[in-house]
Amino acid sequence: MNRIARRTARRTAAAGGIGLLLAVAGFGLAPAALADDGPQQDLVALSAPAPAELGLAGQPVEYTDTVTNTGTTTTDPLVLRFLLDGGGGLPENAASLEYRADDGTWQPVPLDFHSPAFSGELPGSFTLAPGATRTVRLRIGLPMGTPHNGDSNGGTQSLKVHTTVSRTAAGAAAATDDHVIMVDALSSALSGVPASVTAGGPGAVLTTKVTDPTASGYENITHVLLTDTHATVEVQRAGRWTALTPKTDSAEPGTSIWELDGKDFTLPPHTAKVAQIRLSYDAAAGGHRAELTDCVLVNAGAKPLSGTTFCAQRTTLDVKAAPAKASSPAPTPTATASPAAASAPSAQLAETGSNDNTPMALGAGALVLAGALTVAAATHRRRTHH
Repeated sequence: MNRIARRTARRTAAAGGIGLLLAVAGFGLAPAALADDGPQQDLVALSAPAPAELGLAGQPVEYTDTVTNTGTTTTDPLVLRFLLDGGGGLPENAASLEYRADDGTWQPVPLDFHSPAFSGELPGSFTLAPGATRTVRLRIGLPMGTPHNGDSNGGTQSLKVHTTVSRTAAGAAAATDDHVIMVDALSSALSGVPASVTAGGPGAVLTTKVTDPTASGYENITHVLLTDTHATVEVQRAGRWTALTPKTDSAEPGTSIWELDGKDFTLPPHTAKVAQIRLSYDAAAGGHRAELTDCVLVNAGAKPLSGTTFCAQRTTLDVKAAPAKASSPAPTPTATASPAAASAPSAQLAETGSNDNTPMALGAGALVLAGALTVAAATHRRRTHH
């Protein structure tokens, strides 16, 4: 063996010896020095049953996360982390997550937004003794903005919630839980719309309905009907028809905006609000096709058409011209009676007997007609102003 070969062999043997020494030493130290003393995944259990459903732009829904130490030693400090994924259709102000603090108040979990997901961590950490459990009350929502500053930019049909219990030191997951929350929203409907109405006529009575099909309650709701400027809308309240005053918005020129139920009303989860309205058109509106749009606004601001907006499908109806009034016939000239002719009726009455009932009948008839006109006028006033 030449000199180079001998040196190579010696180096290989030395390396082998060092490797063997490290292996032996490592084997001897593994139970103490190389052990992972953090909680193992199968020693920490997590239950994070997020709500089954949420309402877009609605109030948050409460649920509880539970972390249990199923091991035999106290855990290292643990934290709860959250990832909310709306699939790319949500703006950065869409989601909220809160926790119930020790003093009983709801506090926000700070969320960072990196489309399509929001991520956050429960403030503070905690340890668990063997067999101990930590419960965290949470509430999650998709507010789509803030009160009276709702956002209509985007939406989603579901929200994925990924919850992790992690060690604070290394950040490795000790346990995870995944749920998908279905997302729905307020809906509005307009029923009883006729195929046509007559301009200048008494109008048509329609039924409006706002429905909350979700587990989220809603606040700051405004229910509006959009019409052209020829329309008049009344709403029935406490058995009376009340005329509404339309609003306008520069974003929708030529449109009257009618707030049917006032501004900022509330609707509890899984409930509906029904109202009756009367729609009529002025006499000059005949001969055109009118459009009706029924919308629900959440967290509307100063502008009539703002906030998170949900609209039903547009409805149309024909506004027919009022029928032309029949012209009155020209009066027939009355011939002047001669003195002889004027005395004839007295002779006739004497011959045929007294007819005192005739003037009374005419008087009664006049009173009946006057009464009918009065009743008709009163009825018209009630329909107009109630």
